This record gives sequence, C-alpha cells and structure tokens, in this order.
Amino acid sequence: MQCRQTVTIVNQLGLHARAATKLAQLCQQFQARIELVQDDKTADASSVLALLMLASSKGKTLEVCTQGDDAEQALCAVVDLINNGFDEQ
Repeated sequence: MQCRQTVTIVNQLGLHARAATKLAQLCQQFQARIELVQDDKTADASSVLALLMLASSKGKTLEVCTQGDDAEQALCAVVDLINNGFDEQ
C-alpha cells in the first residue's frame, strides 16, 4: 500500500533538531518506508540528518509519502505530529 498527503510546517522553529529527532523516532516504529518531499529534495523520515537537510522552516509545504503494510497508520501518525507542531508550545 502507498499513501501520500501534503502538510505544512506550523511550529515556530520549523523542522529543527528536536522536532526532527521526534519525527525520526516516530517513523522508526513503523514497518512502512516513510519519506518527506520538499521541492526537489526527498528525505528518509527515519533519519534525523536527512530531515535536517530539508531545512524546513515554518510555512514550508511537505509531501509525506508512505509505502508498506502499515503505510496508512504511519501516514496518519506523521501528519498528526507535524500538524500538532511536533508537540511544542
């Protein structure tokens, strides 16, 4: 199964180190392959370094792409985390 959804970074600091770590740890819980696409760059969402290379700031639009047995659950979890601003205040 393959799923895709577009999301916008809403937290003030964007996809910084703490947020990237939280996202990578979440993605590592799933069997699905999870990638984030921003403009012409693609990142493995389970890799903190790859996520930081996207340099996603507040307002940037990302496409979340998941593929595998639990792709739908993975997509929902990642989209929720991003939409909730990585649970930051």
